[in-house]
Amino acid sequence: MTRLHNGIREFVVPVSAAVAAVLPATYLRITSGSAGALGDAVLFGLAILAAGFLLSWGAEAAEKYIATGFVLAVVALITVLPEYAVDFYYAYRAGQDPASGYVAYAAANMTGANRLLIGLAWPLLVGLHWWRSRQRGIVLQYENSVEIVFLALASAYAFIILLKNSIGIIDFLVLGVLFCLYLWRTSRAENEEEEEDEEPGPGAVIAQLTPAKRWTVMAAMSVVAAGVILLAAEPFAESLVASGRRLGIDEVLVVQWLAPLASEAPAVTIAILFALDGRARAGLTTMISDKINQWTLLVGMLPIAMSIGAGRVMSLPLDARQHEEFFLTAAQSVFALALLLPLRLSLWGALALASLFVTQLGLAFFYQATPEREIAVLTALAWVYLALAVALLVRHIRRLPALMRAMLGTSPQTE
Repeated sequence: MTRLHNGIREFVVPVSAAVAAVLPATYLRITSGSAGALGDAVLFGLAILAAGFLLSWGAEAAEKYIATGFVLAVVALITVLPEYAVDFYYAYRAGQDPASGYVAYAAANMTGANRLLIGLAWPLLVGLHWWRSRQRGIVLQYENSVEIVFLALASAYAFIILLKNSIGIIDFLVLGVLFCLYLWRTSRAENEEEEEDEEPGPGAVIAQLTPAKRWTVMAAMSVVAAGVILLAAEPFAESLVASGRRLGIDEVLVVQWLAPLASEAPAVTIAILFALDGRARAGLTTMISDKINQWTLLVGMLPIAMSIGAGRVMSLPLDARQHEEFFLTAAQSVFALALLLPLRLSLWGALALASLFVTQLGLAFFYQATPEREIAVLTALAWVYLALAVALLVRHIRRLPALMRAMLGTSPQTE
């Protein structure tokens, strides 16, 4: 009886809190009301955050029934849907008015979300794992070569986009195929047995239900969450821009860094729960999968959203600043990839990622300079990432054949 009550409490309390968080924003949206720019940003941001949690709890419940690598990839995709909704809106508006600032907002939101994951979320997981276990890093397994190889492919293609200086329909097709191949490869893996106790929370409670009830609850939560995200994406995106203007902060910076904090929070929180439950590898795998789907689908869908807004096929151009922002994002991705080659993200590697991220964030908000100087700083930081990445790649290049064999499904040789 006690276990039943605990299970009910673990489901009802979080879900009730999530539902309560979406009600003010839903009311404002239905009545066309407003709490002011800052109030709208907070309320609609909370609604998107809560909807993301509803989606993630439903996805978590499937973990026992689907191949682990595949479900972690799906969890990563589902929990980041709020980010897709916000960026889709910016790109859609850019298509309606290509001369407006929405083109820069769409590109900035995408690059900010990608860099936030690697620069903040990955080091946070390593730090929590060290605090919990005193292990100086998160150890991966050869099964994670799938994530590493596909992250490498997506990162390599990013430099092709840089050469073209735009993101077009062909890029969407290539990146979409790459992500589908990634899902297909992870779905072929066998489900892994976890020795740790099942983590508490709504996902665990849903997983214990009968199949009919489980899928009914998951479907209901998904429908409600999707509806909330659709309702909240536009006012949240617009209120961020208005808040930046009101506070005297560059709107591009607000869109680039504050919007992803709300939309990425569910995915990062799920990974944190994994780490605190002794499943740090699963948490890091989820974050790597999150990076892969953002570096493929999120990037690729921008010209689609822009074309829908314009009513014709369009590419999303990268201006001088966004070109260097994209270059910096690609360089950070390569450095993170190089850190993963030993199948371990060490504490020192996490500190390097966090330090470089904090540096670029501090420069973005506090370094007052001409646009030309800002672009030069972005370029310099990108080359720092690449230089560090090359040093690591040279050091660990002998590991690449084993990783490729493991990705292809053959047993790697023992090193």
